Amino acid sequence: MERERDIEDILKQFKECIPFFSVLADEIRQNIIILLGQELEGLNVNMITERMPLSRPAISHHLKVLKQAGFVGSRKVGAENIYFLTLKEPIEKIKLLINSIEGN
Repeated sequence: MERERDIEDILKQFKECIPFFSVLADEIRQNIIILLGQELEGLNVNMITERMPLSRPAISHHLKVLKQAGFVGSRKVGAENIYFLTLKEPIEKIKLLINSIEGN
C-alpha cells in the first residue's frame, strides 16, 4: 500500500514536470535560456531577435512559452519588456521529482 502511494506521488510530480521537459526539448528555447543566462540584466525582444535566426513574432512566441513554464520573467522598462531567467520554480519541481525517485 505504501509503495503504491509512493508511485502515485512520483507520477503526480512527473506530470507536473512534463511542461518543463517539453519547453526544454526545443532547441530555440534552449538557446534563449542560454542567451538570457549570459545577460544578467535581461534583454528585450529586439535584442534577442538580433542574436537569433528568427523573426520577432517567433521570438515573442517562444518567450511566452518560457514565461508560462516559469523559466523566464519580465519587467517593464519604459515601453519595452525586459526578459530574464527565473529558473527557481522549474528547478525546485524537478529536484522534488528526482528526490522522490531516489527515495524509492
